[in-house]
Amino acid sequence: MPPPLFQQFHLKQQTQALRAVIMHAFVYRALGKVSENGWKIHKFGGSSLADAACFQRVAGIIMALPETRLGVVVSAMGGMTDGLLNLATLAEQDNSAFDAELNTIGERYAATAKELLRGDALVPVLDAWGKDADDVRDVLKAVALVKSAPQRSRDVVAGYGEIWSARLLAAYLAQEAPGRGGTWIDAREVVTVNENELGPAVLWSKSQARFDNVIAADFAGIAVITGFIASDEEGLQTTLGRNGSDFSAAIFAALANATELTIWSDVDGVMSADPNRVPEAQVIGRLSYNEAMELAYFGTAVIHPQTMGPAISNGIPVRIRNSHNPAHPGSLIGPDSEVTNNIKGITAIGGMALLNLEGSGMIGVPGTADRLFGSLKSAGVSVTLISQASSEHSICLALPEDSAERARDVVRAAFNDELESGQINSVDITIGQSIVAVVGDGMEGTPGIAAKFFGALARSGINVRAIAQGSSERNISAVVDGDDVTRALRAVHSGFYLSHKTLSVGLIGPGTVGAAFLRQLEKQSERLANDFNLDLRVRAIARSQTMLLGEKRIELSTWEDEFADRAIETDLRKFEECVNSEHLPHAVIIDCTSSEYIASQYAGWLSRGIHVITPNKKAFSSSYEDYRALQAAADEGSSHYFYETTVGAALPVISTLCDLIYTGDDVRSVRGIFSGTLAYLFNVYDGTTPFSEIVRAAKESGYTEPDPRDDLSGMDVARKLTILARELGLDLEIGDFPVRSLVPEALRDCSIEEFLEKLSDYDDEIDALYRQASAENKQLRYIATLDARGTASVGLEAVEKDHPFCNINLTDNIVQFESERYSANPLVIQGPGAGPEVTAGGVFSDLLRLATYLSKGMGYV
Repeated sequence: MPPPLFQQFHLKQQTQALRAVIMHAFVYRALGKVSENGWKIHKFGGSSLADAACFQRVAGIIMALPETRLGVVVSAMGGMTDGLLNLATLAEQDNSAFDAELNTIGERYAATAKELLRGDALVPVLDAWGKDADDVRDVLKAVALVKSAPQRSRDVVAGYGEIWSARLLAAYLAQEAPGRGGTWIDAREVVTVNENELGPAVLWSKSQARFDNVIAADFAGIAVITGFIASDEEGLQTTLGRNGSDFSAAIFAALANATELTIWSDVDGVMSADPNRVPEAQVIGRLSYNEAMELAYFGTAVIHPQTMGPAISNGIPVRIRNSHNPAHPGSLIGPDSEVTNNIKGITAIGGMALLNLEGSGMIGVPGTADRLFGSLKSAGVSVTLISQASSEHSICLALPEDSAERARDVVRAAFNDELESGQINSVDITIGQSIVAVVGDGMEGTPGIAAKFFGALARSGINVRAIAQGSSERNISAVVDGDDVTRALRAVHSGFYLSHKTLSVGLIGPGTVGAAFLRQLEKQSERLANDFNLDLRVRAIARSQTMLLGEKRIELSTWEDEFADRAIETDLRKFEECVNSEHLPHAVIIDCTSSEYIASQYAGWLSRGIHVITPNKKAFSSSYEDYRALQAAADEGSSHYFYETTVGAALPVISTLCDLIYTGDDVRSVRGIFSGTLAYLFNVYDGTTPFSEIVRAAKESGYTEPDPRDDLSGMDVARKLTILARELGLDLEIGDFPVRSLVPEALRDCSIEEFLEKLSDYDDEIDALYRQASAENKQLRYIATLDARGTASVGLEAVEKDHPFCNINLTDNIVQFESERYSANPLVIQGPGAGPEVTAGGVFSDLLRLATYLSKGMGYV
């Protein structure tokens, strides 16, 4: 979470001050600044010390470390500091419940201690807590008496959480690791600070002297140290503020001349983005002090800007690790960055507002900015981001939303005369804003980073209101609407951390074709990722009644088992939400059904930016009005649709026709055999076996649809011809041209079995046509014909035996294009035009073609 807004002013000033430290720090260990004396400092936060099991886990981590000198800085148990501060609040309200709440805290502490300590080790720990509790009660009674809790009193009460943690952990280590554990250090006896406008400032000379006095020069073992608390110059207790235990750890690392500081938390390291907002966030293996500072200001929870100061000044590497996952190496922060990615982190800070000062009277007038910032300083308003065009017509500032109205009022007062005279047109605020920033040392001098950043935002439809980049080129920030910040983070993160050819894939219809496609994709996915940086993630698979959704991706080698175990009721809205996830750059739905209802969803998907790939002919051969609506939807959503497989399975029929048209050829006619089933039937039929028996055998061999009438009706061919006509720019619709059905009128509405039984009654009709063709030295072929004027037909024809249509394999499709270029010798495409593997291969090819379009930013199809 970003730091509270009231802290942001101090955070930013701390960040700026610490950057100055970097410029003068002796950060190279080779120069001998950091001695190899064996000290390593580890810090464990409240979430790592939440209960007895957590204490045991932490102790296990510590005892497994090989170093002879270990400093372990601890926070209060999780939630303890808030509980103690609540006691002060109750006392301030003269609410006697503070005593019961203190007892509750004691019960929790005692229960934890009893789980950890045995025998005589327990009594002194609980006795010490009892004495401390009496002191806390005395402070709270004094607060209740005057009904006021000064900061000093709050510091005293809140600081006991760390004392209790340190005492308990030290006792447990003494029990479990005698000879190494048992020492605990009260940081109030070492760390001395004074207060200034930037917060607690360490008095280093005095603190070093006290450290050397408390810690023996030859100390060996594990020293548990209280975090958060310190003493002021008068020797009175104070605290280092929220996140103060991290600062304590950095201070002790500097005082001990440590070789490394490790901060243990509940995350694996510094993340490339907030994982709660960006599921694809990754642990950053190594980053520089500068990068960590930038990320810390923008709310990266695992590191605080204050923590970095002592580490930077002394060249101490800082490692961030997870106490719940100690096997993970975490993130290493040091002088240098590992330049494997120009961008290290994408982060955001919310609760911002924009203040815009605009007017022609500002142009070329010195001092305008000085007056603006002077007025804001007088009102105590912190400015987070500044943006001004070179025209000087306006200055735009981003500032905390809770100070926006105050800022507007003081700026209006400062420019009152100019507002009245019209030299300043307006002073406006826009609330509900967020700042998204990309951070990385590798940005410096690298062209294209800004283009990638803003391109990712543009592709997600996110408007940028203000932009800022420092001359260091380490940070580019953009102000966006607060409602868009999660989408912005996901879009930018995917733009930098994921392949720009990452596609979220949803499959509808995992039947014969769909299942074959998944097998082909599973076989090739590793090669595509390794050789072409192509990341194809199947995230959803749907049947008509049930569907399987994957959080990140569905494992293709086991998808059928997962489907059987985890499938839920099909809901196309949820299916779409899963596929079209905001954190992935591209989404595509592949429809391998023949459903008219699914086809009716294409326009909506396309308009919402989801690409469509399908062998389903319904959408592209329905009414011409619906077809044009698909094109409009694709334009609206900047999306693509591919349907090569609707005509010739894997044959490049549509793409070839488009190539002819786009290169200026004049296509005069298209003619072909577009049904593998009908090609098979008339290749096999020779008059010796009745046509009805050939149809039955073809069905049993899988060469026809489950209902052979779907093939014999000619409607499938008619749809294909309609699709090609529309590629030629013709507004042709089914019903505009004759289609000869081979299904007898009397058998169109009966059952499949009855159709197969009674088809033999009509064998004589086909036999007569066959014999007539043979007499003319011709063969029967089921042919679709289309010319440039829109004249079209589908039906059974007799063609010369030397015609290309008579020299095809059993189930081949063949298409003949006659054009200006190919007039004397038409262009012919021939090959298998049916079958699940072939069609699936065509779908796969369309998917790869889509990936190519997306990676090159080509136009729509």
